[in-house]
Amino acid sequence: MRINRAMRVGIGAAALALAATLTACGGGDGKSLTENASEGKLTVGIKFDQPGIGLRNTDGTYSGLDVEVAKYVAEKLGVKAEDITFKEAPSAQRETLIENGQVDFIVASYSITDSRKQKVDFAGPYYIAGQDLLVRADNTDITGPDSLDGKKVCSVKGATPAQNIEKNFPQAQLQTYDTYSLCIEALRGGAIDAVTTDNVILAGYAAQAPGTYKLVNETFTTENYGIGLKKGDTEGRTKINDAIEEMIADGSWKAALEKSFAGTGFAIPEPPTVDRY
Repeated sequence: MRINRAMRVGIGAAALALAATLTACGGGDGKSLTENASEGKLTVGIKFDQPGIGLRNTDGTYSGLDVEVAKYVAEKLGVKAEDITFKEAPSAQRETLIENGQVDFIVASYSITDSRKQKVDFAGPYYIAGQDLLVRADNTDITGPDSLDGKKVCSVKGATPAQNIEKNFPQAQLQTYDTYSLCIEALRGGAIDAVTTDNVILAGYAAQAPGTYKLVNETFTTENYGIGLKKGDTEGRTKINDAIEEMIADGSWKAALEKSFAGTGFAIPEPPTVDRY
């Protein structure tokens, strides 16, 4: 069948309309972080399922350290908290959300790594996490990773913390589950002796059941949490870095940690130094 000029024009118009629809569905508007902020609105990626870090509460509100950081940064960019749209940013989708313009930036326990910096830019770090251990509140045997001989330690299958225990602390009896919440249940019931992952994630779980668990507060790895944004957005990165430094300087950073992990025994660390590479 021959396609005349009119039909070609019609097909082209339909294709353009479809592309526009797909872009709208994805949330990308082609504007930069700074441009969206100047209009008084931002879309920010966070975790929805990490207590103390990024959690969507049953009443539809959001809480956690990453939420507090996101709100502070947005305010410094001229955007009110109520004008932020929070979007769930699962670990495996973070780079895609940024690259497609579906979010302006991401604050989601997002460790800065060389491989990730090939795809996105990072501001920060705003927090330096470290692998730690969570035990029952009455436990006095486990004081750090070197005291795990014969102890049952739980982490998530395939996760870096589990691999670290297996490689560096073989004297521990590693048990892996699909989620940290299952590890927490096993710890509560006495089936295991400790749960291990980043300290702030453990502190968040401890905050959900005050007096039940305690952090050992002996970190043995380093994870730099950064704010991810579109590759090459130097202006946006500079402004976010400025905001992080202000948050640390005016006491809001410490207050956010105290608010997010109250009653957990979590030791507030020294604030990080922003890397303006």
